[in-house]
Amino acid sequence: MPVWRYMELCLMHPLYGYYISRDPLGREGDFTTAPEVSQMFGELLGLWAASVWKQMGEPQLRLIEIGPGRGTMMSDALRALRILPSLHQSLSAHLVEVNPVLRTRQEAALSTSTVREITWHDNIDTVPNGPCIIFANEYFDVLPIHQMVKLETGWHERVVDVDGDDKLVFGTAAEPARGFDFLVPPLVRAAPVGAVFEWRPDAEVIKLAMRLRDQGGAALLIDYGHLRSDAGDTLQAIARHSFADPLEAPGQTDLTAHVDFQALSRAAEAVGARVHGPVTQGLFLKRLGIETRAAALTQKTTEEVTAGVMGELRRLTDTGRRGMGSMFKVLGISDPQLKSLAGLG
Repeated sequence: MPVWRYMELCLMHPLYGYYISRDPLGREGDFTTAPEVSQMFGELLGLWAASVWKQMGEPQLRLIEIGPGRGTMMSDALRALRILPSLHQSLSAHLVEVNPVLRTRQEAALSTSTVREITWHDNIDTVPNGPCIIFANEYFDVLPIHQMVKLETGWHERVVDVDGDDKLVFGTAAEPARGFDFLVPPLVRAAPVGAVFEWRPDAEVIKLAMRLRDQGGAALLIDYGHLRSDAGDTLQAIARHSFADPLEAPGQTDLTAHVDFQALSRAAEAVGARVHGPVTQGLFLKRLGIETRAAALTQKTTEEVTAGVMGELRRLTDTGRRGMGSMFKVLGISDPQLKSLAGLG
C-alpha cells in the first residue's frame, strides 16, 4: 500500500489507530509539545489572539483549536484573555478532537473556565460560521504524506510491502506516477536518482484559508518543518521520546513527517487568503515578549522556580539540538483585510 495509506491506518484506524484511544503526551507518553513545556506558550498565543481580534474590529469571536492535546494551550490562552473582559466574556471556544481519551483530559483542563461556551467537534466543518481565530499546533505533521522516489524511469510512489519473512518493508510502485513530473517544485526537479520527495494534499489548509477569506479572522500554524519545498525523507516514528522504526509496531508509535511551509503558503494564497511569515518559533515568541514574561514569572521567587522557568524559555526558543526555536516554524494565514499579524512581520 502507498506510504500515505499506511500512515493513515496507523494513526487513525477506528480500532487500532495511534491517535484514537490514547493520551500520547507527557513524560509517561511518547512526546511533549510546546504547551506542555510551559504556560508561557499558551499565554502568549492568547494575547496574540487578542491583538488580532482588535484588528478585526472586535467581533463576536470563535476561538478554535485543531488537535488540542490535553487542553493545556487553550486553558492557558483563555486565562491570559481575562485581561480583556469584553472578549473573554463574549467569545466561544471550539476544540476539534476525535480522541475520547484526550477529550476527557481537555474537559478537565477547561472545567474552571468562565468562557460562556466550550464545544467539541470531530472536524472544523461543524464549528459555527463567523469570524474566528484558529490555532493548529503540531497538527499538520501527522497528516499522511505521499512519498515519491526518483528512479531512472521517473517518480514512483513509495509503498509499504511484505517481504519473504512476513516483515514490512519499503518499496516502490512498479510504474511511474503519470504526470507527476509537472507537479514537482523546480528545486526538486534536479534531484538525483534515489531522492525522495514528500507532499501532502492541500485540502486541509485550503479549507482553513477559504473559511478565513470568506468569514474573517486568522490562523496560526505551528509545526516542525522546512521553509521551502525540497527533496528529503523525513518520515519518522516516535515512541517513549525516542526515534523508532516506522514499520516496527504499526499503530503503537507516533508517525510524523516534516511540514512543507512553502507548500502551505502556496495553497493558502492560491485561494485568496493572505499569508504571514513563516518565521521560526524562537523569533515569533521573542517578538511576542516571552523573555519579558519569563522575567515576570521569576520575580520574587525561589532559585528552583527561576531555573525551571528559564529552562522552559530555552526549550521553546533555543536553536540548538535540544531547543524548539529553529526547528519549529510559525505561519499565519488570514483574510486579505488583515495586513500584518503580531510576531510575523
